[in-house]
Amino acid sequence: MADTINLAAEVREEFGKGASRRIRRQHKIPAVLYGRGDDPIHITLPGHETMLALRQANALLSIVVPGGEEKLALPKQVQRHPVRHTIEHVDLLIVRRGERVVVSVPVVLVGEPVVDVLVNQGLNELSVSAEATHIPAQIEISIDGLNVGAQILAGEVVLPEGVELADDPEVLVLSINASIAVEDMLETAEAEAVEEGGDQDAESAGE
Repeated sequence: MADTINLAAEVREEFGKGASRRIRRQHKIPAVLYGRGDDPIHITLPGHETMLALRQANALLSIVVPGGEEKLALPKQVQRHPVRHTIEHVDLLIVRRGERVVVSVPVVLVGEPVVDVLVNQGLNELSVSAEATHIPAQIEISIDGLNVGAQILAGEVVLPEGVELADDPEVLVLSINASIAVEDMLETAEAEAVEEGGDQDAESAGE
């Protein structure tokens, strides 16, 4: 579970592209807090601290809004500049402690399979349901010792306590295939076996 990240917000009273550009020139980020039936709260966040916080998947943010009230929130949408990739705007979903949310969590492979195999990862993230304050930073899947032909489906992944799968359990997460070198060896061996069998048939026919 990731730690809660504290951010202090300022009131945002100007709107539009011009106002957003002025905010970003001040090294701040325009954002909006919404959810749970409350009216949207338009705020400005500190640029550097927010950028660092959003490097973490599903960062749980404690936003102190003007007036001193704390709002727990998860990043719902992060808009970035198409060239510079700087953060342009953030949509934040208000959550409560104990509330379950559905989020996508990165999949991290640990361990080593047998030699000369290829690991084909079909999913880089898993959709799970978890309490807003207990979202895992990542889901680890062991591939230690797996051999050619092994597969892991979403329903077979061991999840942290309190976390439930929200994906289709039959979705393929990863498979272990033979490497190109091994496939070439197998093809060569098969071709040699066929050729040897043909030679033996020819010898038998000539006798």
